[in-house]
Amino acid sequence: MESIITSHAKEIGKLERTGAHSHIRGLGLDDKLEGRSNSQGMVGQLKARRAAGVIVKVIKQGKISGRAVMMAGAPGTGKTAIAMAMAQELGDVPFTSIAASEVFSLEMSKTEALTQAFRRSIGVRIKEETEIIEGEVVEIQIDRSVTGVGPKTGKLTLKTTDMETIYDLGQKMINSLTKEKVMAGDVIQIDKATGRITRLGRSFTRARDFDATGPDVKFVQCPEGELQMRKEMVHTVSLHEIDVINSRQQGFLALFSGDTGEIKTEVRDQINQKISEWCEEGKAEIVPGVLFLDEIHMLDMECFSFLNRALEDNMAPIVIMASNRGVSRIRGTNYQSPHGVPIDFLDRLLIISTQPYNDDEIKQILKIRCDEEEVDMTEDALAVLTKVASETSLRYAIHLISTGHLVAQKRQASKVDVVDIKRVYSLFIDESRSVQYMKEYQDEFMYNEMAPAQSNDMAVDQTVAGSA
Repeated sequence: MESIITSHAKEIGKLERTGAHSHIRGLGLDDKLEGRSNSQGMVGQLKARRAAGVIVKVIKQGKISGRAVMMAGAPGTGKTAIAMAMAQELGDVPFTSIAASEVFSLEMSKTEALTQAFRRSIGVRIKEETEIIEGEVVEIQIDRSVTGVGPKTGKLTLKTTDMETIYDLGQKMINSLTKEKVMAGDVIQIDKATGRITRLGRSFTRARDFDATGPDVKFVQCPEGELQMRKEMVHTVSLHEIDVINSRQQGFLALFSGDTGEIKTEVRDQINQKISEWCEEGKAEIVPGVLFLDEIHMLDMECFSFLNRALEDNMAPIVIMASNRGVSRIRGTNYQSPHGVPIDFLDRLLIISTQPYNDDEIKQILKIRCDEEEVDMTEDALAVLTKVASETSLRYAIHLISTGHLVAQKRQASKVDVVDIKRVYSLFIDESRSVQYMKEYQDEFMYNEMAPAQSNDMAVDQTVAGSA
């Protein structure tokens, strides 16, 4: 009974949320930027993925400036997935994702909200040299007072392949060693300036101590040469974090308060000047990240005017936008434009279009999502779910995977079967059935303001949308 409880507790401790795009690992392109049909979590959209791959290559060469990318396509055609894949391909760079509608809901001006989003997406790699002590722990001795009162003292024996040294320990270092659970055989790194201890792993010489190791233990080589050395440390922070720290009295703690408020332009100008000086001296490096602006059609003319200027800045990040609108009205005006975006701003963008998935691609995507959510599904159930996705939407079908799994668990089945898909399909209605339900029972809802003629128009619109 005790072992059952322990194992169950471990499973709960490792519980992780599965995101909508957590299966994306990259664009799935080969060396010639040709798209593989199913690779790195990406399926189909070969033309769009290749275009995204070309943009990523241009970004890495530093040849893109004053431009942005827009993903244009119908809902559920992989626009966000391609944007996430581009961020994965760029590597360790800041990635910020916001919906354009958020700009209007924050308690600050629209341009300030966009400025903060831009600066969150710009990283600064700050380099500094520091003295460190790195070696394998041979022995830790901690001396305690007989009365139990007073500070603890002790000795730490460290070694490399070439030397061995004994260091005296104070109360602070003893607490740090205890907190990191350092023991003999561990390879550690000590920052002399701050006293910070980092546990790098377990020495290969202790690989046979099976009782003292677990399945997640990392083994490393015993360091060579001197115990003390100078090492270049690199810290990556975003420009927005530097802005917040320098504009608030509470400094670093302001990052955790949530509401950063508006930051003065003078503060940002001073920070930009200092960062430029550090870059010239080789102490820092600017890392342009990725800003993903979803629902770009929700912005108004003021925001588009700001973006026109912001994209011309030398430190502008790579901005990827997405829109699922056709020719629609620009917010706050009576003018219509493609994607609800002004023509002069569209001219600045590299536009990538996405196409609807075919049945085979839908089936592959559903299979990938089943693997990601750790759901076993029969081939018949997968075929039924594919049909549901083609007749309704891919997003709706993906929602049925986890709910179908719960229904299968209820009847103590190891795999999701057709009966489970049918069950959840009857429990949760899709968009078209929801519209039909509203049409039949609209008079019974509160605050119904739709005239009969309007309901007929809605039904016609729904029929046209379904045929399209």
